[in-house]
Amino acid sequence: MAAAAGVGAASSAAKAFAGRARFRLARLQIAGLPDPRPTALKRWAWELEARTSLDPEADPAVVRIMDADLFNNPMLVLSGDQSFGAPTDTEAARLRRYLTFGGFLVIDSAEGRAGGAFDDSVRKLLARVLPTDLPKRVADDHVLWKTFYLLHAPAGRIMAAPYLEAVERDKRIAVLYSQNDLCGALARDGFGRYEHEVIPGGDTQREYAHRLAVNITMYALCLDYKEEQAHIEFILRSRRSRF
Repeated sequence: MAAAAGVGAASSAAKAFAGRARFRLARLQIAGLPDPRPTALKRWAWELEARTSLDPEADPAVVRIMDADLFNNPMLVLSGDQSFGAPTDTEAARLRRYLTFGGFLVIDSAEGRAGGAFDDSVRKLLARVLPTDLPKRVADDHVLWKTFYLLHAPAGRIMAAPYLEAVERDKRIAVLYSQNDLCGALARDGFGRYEHEVIPGGDTQREYAHRLAVNITMYALCLDYKEEQAHIEFILRSRRSRF
C-alpha cells in the first residue's frame, strides 16, 4: 500500500523538481573528497527496485555543485571519511538555492566514530550554506521513520550516534545527516559480497540499514504523504458519522 502510494507521489515529485521520468541516486562530489563507499549507491538503487515499486536507474550519477544538471536531482548523497575544503561563495550560494527550492541532501559519515574530521567539515559546510538553520536531532515521531517501513532508530555499519540530525527548511528536511556509515552497510563488491562487517548488530542491523535507506528515499520523493495518509481512516469515520 505504501509502495503504491509512494510511486505516484515520487513520480510527481521527480517531474516537478527535475522533469525526469526515472529517479537516479546521485553522489555529490565536493572539494575533491574521495568516495569511501563507491559501490553503495548502486546497491541502494537495487534495494529500492527490489523492495518498492520505484523503478530507479541502476547506475548512480556523480554531480558537482556547479554542474548544469544539479537541479535535475531531487536527492544527493555526500559520503566521506576525512576533512574536505569549504565551498567557494558561488558554490555555497548555489547549494543553498538547491536546498531552498526543494533539493534533499543526505550526508553520511564513514569515519567510524562521531565527531571526527569529516564531521567538523560537514558542520562548517552547513554553517556556510544554511547559516540560519542549525542541525537538530530528528524527532522520534517524525514521518521519516514511517514513510515505508516502521522504524524506531537509525542504523548503519556502526552505531556511532543513536540519532539522525536534520536541517529543516519550511518544515521540510533539506539536509539529513548520519554518522553511522549507512552506505558502509549497503556496499557490496562485484561478486555480491558485503564489503564491511556491521557492528554490533550484524545481519539484523544491516537489514535495518537497508530499510532506513528506503525510508530516506521515499521521504525525499514523497515528503509527508505518509503523515497525511495516517489521518484518512479518521476522516472517513468523521464523514460517515454525519450521515
